[in-house]
Amino acid sequence: MALARPCASATAQDSAPVTISLDDAIRRAEQNEPAFAAASAGERIGSLDRTNARAALLPSVIYHNQVLYTQPNGAQNQSGQTGSQSAPRFIANNAVREYASQASIDEKLGLKQIADLRAASASAARASAELEVARRGLVAAVVHLYYSVGNSAQKVTLLESALKDAAAFTDLTTKREAAREAAHADVVKASLQQQQRQRELEDARLEADKARLELAILLFPDPRTDYKTESSDTVKPLPPLADVQSAAAANNPELKSALASFAESNAEVLGSRAAYLPDLQLNFTYGIDAPQFARRGPEGVENLGYSMSATLDIPVWDWLSTQRRVRQSEIRRDAVRTALTATQRRLVANLDEAYREAETARAQIDLLSESEQTAKESLRLTEMRYTAGEGTVFEVVDAQSALLAAETAKADGYLRYQTALGNLQTLTGTL
Repeated sequence: MALARPCASATAQDSAPVTISLDDAIRRAEQNEPAFAAASAGERIGSLDRTNARAALLPSVIYHNQVLYTQPNGAQNQSGQTGSQSAPRFIANNAVREYASQASIDEKLGLKQIADLRAASASAARASAELEVARRGLVAAVVHLYYSVGNSAQKVTLLESALKDAAAFTDLTTKREAAREAAHADVVKASLQQQQRQRELEDARLEADKARLELAILLFPDPRTDYKTESSDTVKPLPPLADVQSAAAANNPELKSALASFAESNAEVLGSRAAYLPDLQLNFTYGIDAPQFARRGPEGVENLGYSMSATLDIPVWDWLSTQRRVRQSEIRRDAVRTALTATQRRLVANLDEAYREAETARAQIDLLSESEQTAKESLRLTEMRYTAGEGTVFEVVDAQSALLAAETAKADGYLRYQTALGNLQTLTGTL
């Protein structure tokens, strides 16, 4: 088995890479990420708890079967169905032999059961909201990793091009030195520039591999699976602020979770106060409880029958324990109310921050494109001046570095805007 795994991995690596879209990446991550799986399990458990709390309001039914035997004491008593029977040694038992086969229906009516149902419903709603919070957090992480893979691959391409330009410039300075048109110092400077680009390219390839592995951990059983992401040069438009605010207000899981926590704390207060009120216990039992396991006893005595009971427990005195429990639940509710108001303020701030971040990143893309074009033109003119003997090697090296910095900044600008837009879409629930 240990030898089969490398073969399968090698086969997977030799096959064509899988193209992964952003939606596909999100779907795969939802299936593989353990924190999201835990949140999903919590949501399902909360739903079952709510169903159980609702069922607790309904009568419960059991079918009870029992056989009792008590050693006789040798005397007779008059408590039997036929007027005389062997007396049992244990006075708590009714007969030497006793058979019970009964269906029992129990129902308990009280405010505590209603409070438990409210608490379970609020807990289920909170678990559902927290599942959506976990999903959106996972989506934000996948969006950043997804676009980081493309960004790192683009940087590798840029550095490969920069390395070729540096190598070509080194070759140019070498030829000019051989023609006695440039000093040896020019060759040294160009060579240093080429070596620097080589080191930067190796670091960029390492970062690209790391980014691919981090995303692959969420997407595939084997993180070494070969894949590629979809590339898009189009910049998606930024939605209006009013639409973003409307969508965020209508569907915000953090706020729903905070509101559900507050409702759960209110239910806890209600459940604590329920101890002040009486509870009504109802019971209906139908079956036999007789010395014979039969519908009828000796001389046709009827064994099959029913009994009913109603019990009302009225609380009188518990040394103020109920009062203290009510106070404890009220203290916890006040803390939850404070957290709720803080969540509301934080959500407003987070939405404004996310929109401003996306707006700034979008505005800078055009500036970064202009800087890239300016840097390209500067490098072209500088190389022409150097070839004509009017410029220095330092000017060319600086122009090459400026172009690489402008191209890298543009790639990072695209990543910044794509990530910011993805975070904004995550906050509004549109992604």
